[in-house]
Amino acid sequence: MSDVLPGSPPHRDPDDDLGTALGGRIRERRRAQGLTMVQLAERADLSQPFLSQVERGLARPSMGSLHRIARSLGTTTPALLAGVVPAGAARFSLVRADAGTTVQHDGGSTRTLVEGAPALLPLEFRVTHRDFPDFFQHPAAEFLYVVAGRIEVDLGDQGRHRLSRADSLYYAGEVPHRFRLVGRSPATVLVVQATVDDRAG
Repeated sequence: MSDVLPGSPPHRDPDDDLGTALGGRIRERRRAQGLTMVQLAERADLSQPFLSQVERGLARPSMGSLHRIARSLGTTTPALLAGVVPAGAARFSLVRADAGTTVQHDGGSTRTLVEGAPALLPLEFRVTHRDFPDFFQHPAAEFLYVVAGRIEVDLGDQGRHRLSRADSLYYAGEVPHRFRLVGRSPATVLVVQATVDDRAG
């Protein structure tokens, strides 16, 4: 699956600074590790022109591509997303229903439910894809709770599990995982992941 539609010009919403902030975060970490854009693109299995557009905020990676970029930089997708939202109060973060950082992708959308750089990061996934994406794998443990709809979770050697509303699932760090929609309507899934302080520098 390509990262952008063939022939489509890079699109950026002028009212949304997420693309610029995320691209800057990726560029900052890449430079701190002494990597060239070509080297990072090769590690993440992306084209260098596309990665250049991502770093300049002219294109947004899919969640799969963002995951590969994060792994290539020695971090996680939530850590990258947590680093681009404004820092909130030191002891609490309030995110309203129409707020949070949202990333649209082929499989639906992902919204952060805490701002700043928290010790754990809850994400709201809206699941619409019926085919399994590539596996995700990262050092942090993860907890999954189905708010609405039905999904199937593939944990590799740990098997596949079908979950409905109010079902939950926990898996340790480094367990490969991916999920897809199995119901008739889009599913809403809460995913909570521990984060680590891996800020560049």
